[in-house]
Amino acid sequence: MTTAKRIQYHQYGGPEVLRLEDFEPAPPGPGEVLVRVRAAAANPMDWKIRSGAMKMLTGRRFPRGLGHDFAGVVEAVGDGVTRLGVGDEVLGGAPLKTAGAFAELVVVEAKGVVKKPADLSFEDAAAIPTVGITAFQALADLGKPQPGQAVFVHGCLGGVGRAAVQMASAHGASVGGSCRATATHDARDLGVAPIVEFDFDPTALSGRFDIVLDTAGTLPAKAAQTLLKPGGRIIDITPTPAKFARSALPGPFKVLIAQAVTEDLEEVARAAGQGTLRLPIARTVPLTQAIAALTEFERGMTKGGKLVITAG
Repeated sequence: MTTAKRIQYHQYGGPEVLRLEDFEPAPPGPGEVLVRVRAAAANPMDWKIRSGAMKMLTGRRFPRGLGHDFAGVVEAVGDGVTRLGVGDEVLGGAPLKTAGAFAELVVVEAKGVVKKPADLSFEDAAAIPTVGITAFQALADLGKPQPGQAVFVHGCLGGVGRAAVQMASAHGASVGGSCRATATHDARDLGVAPIVEFDFDPTALSGRFDIVLDTAGTLPAKAAQTLLKPGGRIIDITPTPAKFARSALPGPFKVLIAQAVTEDLEEVARAAGQGTLRLPIARTVPLTQAIAALTEFERGMTKGGKLVITAG
């Protein structure tokens, strides 16, 4: 059996439960691929899962690997996998239940993996899967921005927010958004206008937007309604039971949980390869130093982009 290193944990809890340990990846089963990870990127959902906040979905089997977004090279393919081959440079996301991307090797479903554009670095490629596919599905599946339409992104400088701003702009929509007061110049550089602070008064922007995308999950329902044009859509990407209930009712409000759709991830990868989707990387660390960096990142001590972990 092949032995590799990965960051894993044996119980739900804070960052102190994380360990860098040896593990034996299973051979890829039908529809799966084994990838040698070159770079992986952290998302807030990683610590949400590790804390146990999502154990209804992730279960109670331990040890659990940490991390979802990665880029690397295919080492082996399971039965029925024809789109990808050994030696392919790829990017993708590990399923919610299994995770394990902060590792030297990861076994993942092939449907969540696509070929990496040749001129995209492994680090830049690792930064895009989850945020890219979430932004793409929020806009394409639910909102479909058209040239001349207006989109409002609450939290426009987070990972999903930045991706959504860039994608909506590429579709010819104008994009307004909210961010911290100290970061308005970053939002302006992205082409966001108007720019407001998180606790803004929505009446000044009443009825201006075709799509309102709440990436932070903190926009009050009344504020979102105020911003919306008649017939517009409100999309929230941070689900709660109350939001699911509201999403089931008739009206403009929908909760999105991004799904691994190969064609969607290919579109995201293409945009990154063309340079129309770029996510800033705040810090890059090797796997051996990743637990300390993840702890600092979770506590908000690192700002301004993604944390990328390199392996191999």
